[in-house]
Amino acid sequence: MKNKENELEMFSFDAIKDEFIGEVGTVKRTLYEQELQMEILGDLIKKVRLERNMTQEELGKLIGVQRAQISKLENNTTNVTVETILRVFSALKAKVNFNVEILNSNIKIAG
Repeated sequence: MKNKENELEMFSFDAIKDEFIGEVGTVKRTLYEQELQMEILGDLIKKVRLERNMTQEELGKLIGVQRAQISKLENNTTNVTVETILRVFSALKAKVNFNVEILNSNIKIAG
């Protein structure tokens, strides 16, 4: 027989995020998700750079920035433009694809 006091209640990761960060669509949740994506992007840049046997300084020289800027990018401590991301991955000889998904939108383009 199970003892109710010893049973653990299970929660999904999404339910925990909803509770402590905010539901999908809220400003706080959107900022959290964007920051998480930028952290993943920084980790990816570092991983590819290391696979290419490049130092931060070498990568910086290829795209015209100081080593410190590459460090900040890899550690997600700076704002970065799409142009910079494209330059970094181009220097790393990596192909970049962007997937833009617009939910609940009625966008019309005049033709």
